[in-house]
Amino acid sequence: MSISGSLTDGLVAKKREKIIIDTDPGIDDSMAILMAFQTPEVEIVGLTTIFGNATTKNATRNALILCETAGYPDTPVAEGSLEPLKRGEPHVADFVHGSDGLGNLCLPSPNTKKIEKSASEFLVDKVSEYPDEVTVLALGPLTNLALAVKRDSNFTSKVKRVVILGGSFFALGNVNPAAEANIYGDPEAADIVFTSGANIDVVGVNITTQVKMTDADLDELRLSEGKHAKLLCNMCKFYRDFHVKSDGVYGVFPHDPVTFMALIRPDLFTYKKGVVRVETQGICAGHTLMDLGLKKPNTSNPWTGYPPVSVAWTVNVDEVLSIIKKTLMKP
Repeated sequence: MSISGSLTDGLVAKKREKIIIDTDPGIDDSMAILMAFQTPEVEIVGLTTIFGNATTKNATRNALILCETAGYPDTPVAEGSLEPLKRGEPHVADFVHGSDGLGNLCLPSPNTKKIEKSASEFLVDKVSEYPDEVTVLALGPLTNLALAVKRDSNFTSKVKRVVILGGSFFALGNVNPAAEANIYGDPEAADIVFTSGANIDVVGVNITTQVKMTDADLDELRLSEGKHAKLLCNMCKFYRDFHVKSDGVYGVFPHDPVTFMALIRPDLFTYKKGVVRVETQGICAGHTLMDLGLKKPNTSNPWTGYPPVSVAWTVNVDEVLSIIKKTLMKP
């Protein structure tokens, strides 16, 4: 037996998980994206951009900057929809992330360009190229995903998994009492995605707000030898000031990094399955309501007949925060 044969005999190399990050960077998006590039278990196939924390144009610019910063300038970046499916001008959270989406750092323009394909085209093409191999990490409004579902009826059966930051389940939202920002950004798109039949894990702000990076954590990051620590801490000054004014939190909620953790370490979360519908009208537009199946209705209702999704129910706060910090502090 050869040496190489003896070393590999009985061992199967674990394949890196292919992921597409659908994103609206965004400060906590930037954290999650840079974490993903530093995580050897995943292979970033590309980024698709959407409005939310910034305009779609700024999100594309920021995604290109982040790919260059991470040392992967050849990563494809496909620009997504400029507005929601039916609501015209998008809701942009510049008061949370700054006018540029990156804490008003006004970073130099990227050297690279977006690809010619739209985000929905790119999503459909990649899951068709690698059926049952690509996981989509959806960190913004779900417009691009809804357009991909509309573009290809087989998209939902070919995508391996969709891990979504969105909603607030049996808790208050973060835009208003009824709604979380990503779902509020395009409720019609969210309802299409949640009822599409894709293999979906959704992490709501009722989970992500349990994980806090305090001022002490940010100081620890700033003083570390983390490859991107200084840049992220500079971004977080604006983000942290918003949290103090809005929530009385001296630190930040790392919503997107927590959702990335749900992708790579699902064992640190528990889930419940149920049909999720999204309200698209009135003062509760963007509200996510899950049918827990506790009551068997005598007649059909708007939840009847739709496939269930997995909704994050609990999180191992200490372990998730520890891994986020360790990853961000990698030299």
